[in-house]
Amino acid sequence: MTHERTGREPEDGAVLQPRLPAPPMWLRWLPLLYVAGVLVLEPVTPVDWPVSFLLIGVPLVAAFSYGPLGVASATLFAIVFEGVLAGTPCCAGRSVGYLFDRHYVASYICTALVGGLGTILAAHRIRRERTLADLRFVAEVAQRVLLRPVPHRMGDLVLESLYLSAAAEARIGGDLYEAVPTPFGVRLVIGDVRGKGLLAVETAAALLGAFREAAYDEPDLLALTGRVDTSMCRRAQQLGGSETEERFVTAIFAEVPAAGGVVRVVNCGHPPPVSLPADGDVRELDSGRPAPPLNLGMLVEDPYHVETYPFRPGDRLLLYTDGVTETRDAEGAFYPLLERLRAWGPLPPRELLERLHDDLLAYSHTGLQDDTAALAVCLLPEEPPTG
Repeated sequence: MTHERTGREPEDGAVLQPRLPAPPMWLRWLPLLYVAGVLVLEPVTPVDWPVSFLLIGVPLVAAFSYGPLGVASATLFAIVFEGVLAGTPCCAGRSVGYLFDRHYVASYICTALVGGLGTILAAHRIRRERTLADLRFVAEVAQRVLLRPVPHRMGDLVLESLYLSAAAEARIGGDLYEAVPTPFGVRLVIGDVRGKGLLAVETAAALLGAFREAAYDEPDLLALTGRVDTSMCRRAQQLGGSETEERFVTAIFAEVPAAGGVVRVVNCGHPPPVSLPADGDVRELDSGRPAPPLNLGMLVEDPYHVETYPFRPGDRLLLYTDGVTETRDAEGAFYPLLERLRAWGPLPPRELLERLHDDLLAYSHTGLQDDTAALAVCLLPEEPPTG
């Protein structure tokens, strides 16, 4: 199962509530289908083995999708229906009924006992589902704090975000993104923390905290990157251990200045962003000058550099983590992102991420194997002068 988080977020101020997962519709119909199967088999069953005894299983079947009251009702129904079948002479070729035959009385007692166990099982299942719903609720709140919904509009920019978790019950992981308006323009970051689990989540939170603070203070994008890199190095040292140098984060820092016309990019060992110009070909913004991830900059003398690319009205930019391009199909082929983007043509940010989300799930035959995050940005076309 894959959990998604897109730009379609609850309105600000909306109260989140934990919700119990609804069972599949076929599971709710299963008790009725079970009884129908018994009715089909009963008329053709020999007298020495009446199929109505199978109604003993109705309470347990009901316990998969119904609560204690529903299971108790199913138990009562099964006992009554067993009596109806036992007392009907025509069933299984009988000439007389066996309503109070000792074998049927034993069946009634067994059904009642199984029904009691099914009621306890249903109550336990409901408690577990409520606990799981509470945990999911806490994770969702934590995600909204860590990965706050990106505003749909910042000045002349339209933005949308996407987050897909590969883990069935996870809501947050090591992938991260953020967009903040600053006096220097709109600044973006997208990144992927090495590793999994709570340590990756804590590292992502530390990076986002450093970025949100420094983005408003540092006038230069390269200085912003250096400040975040320093924070990541400090955090790795505080954690200690023998793997300090392996606690790195790949990231993209981007800036669309208030004057517009260009986008500045600092790539820290991350998959390059994709430019989708309004009147040009889809291409990766890759300068060919490799740079190390954050916390590995000390390994080279001049680790990071700023690249400037055209970014005109109507152009779009896609930033993503490697969970997108490392998605594989049934034959093991990687997801052809550039090919897909060229085939889809110009799409607004929301439609672009919706198409990407659906296509990734369809392309992966076994489900996503890695968390995935993406940011889509579009510079609004200039409005013609009025009057």
